[in-house]
Amino acid sequence: MIYIKTKKEIDLIRESCKIVAETLQLLKANVKPGITTFELDKIADNYIRSNNAKAAFKGYSQAGSFKFPGSICTSVDDAVVHGIPGQKVLNNGEIISLDVGVFKNGYYGDAALTVPVGTISEEKQKLLDVTEKSLYMGIEEAKENNRLHDISGTVQEYIEGNGFSVVRELCGHGVGKYLHEEPSVPNFGKKGTGIKLRNGMTLAIEPMVNLGKSKVRMGDDGWTVLTADGSPSAHFEHTILISNGKPEILTVV
Repeated sequence: MIYIKTKKEIDLIRESCKIVAETLQLLKANVKPGITTFELDKIADNYIRSNNAKAAFKGYSQAGSFKFPGSICTSVDDAVVHGIPGQKVLNNGEIISLDVGVFKNGYYGDAALTVPVGTISEEKQKLLDVTEKSLYMGIEEAKENNRLHDISGTVQEYIEGNGFSVVRELCGHGVGKYLHEEPSVPNFGKKGTGIKLRNGMTLAIEPMVNLGKSKVRMGDDGWTVLTADGSPSAHFEHTILISNGKPEILTVV
């Protein structure tokens, strides 16, 4: 079921999204060589709690999985998504994807970004730049009466045109009343297909892009998704609202 949100619901989603955006900027400012992913997790959890909200990922479970133990996802280098915070120390030259979800007053916000740790290679920087730009290009297609896969096809064309690979096993999603709602928003597809987009939809659009091949595998911890070939991966995400026929990004400060 696809939920079309009311103004009241949108206002509540907007509040959760604001906390998500602020948390991500706080985390970005603290990423540096020597910090652990556990320390980043604590920074995020403390900030979210200070806003009378909850970390949406903590305790989250999906079919066949144990409850996610962290407040955020911290995915380093070849980790695509769902990295569990722990004693991993960040090293110069790595990249880390930070994924934050917030639950407040019954509604969710969700966003992610990938940042460099210290100084990174030109190859990794291009991966970050292209992945982030593909997100904004996809968001531009989230207009009333466009088709869902106008978003997907736009992301895919730009990513593959730059020599990178789109992860196909994972996708974006509706968000708001629940952390994951219909519709699924893949990062590949044929433009002009899929459901028609409508005002009042709130979507989490999130390209996940590998420097190498597109294939992924599950890590030993049962949560972390890794590139099958060990290549670095980047992840950028925003929660958006379709309003007055066009997209509005909600997860911005």
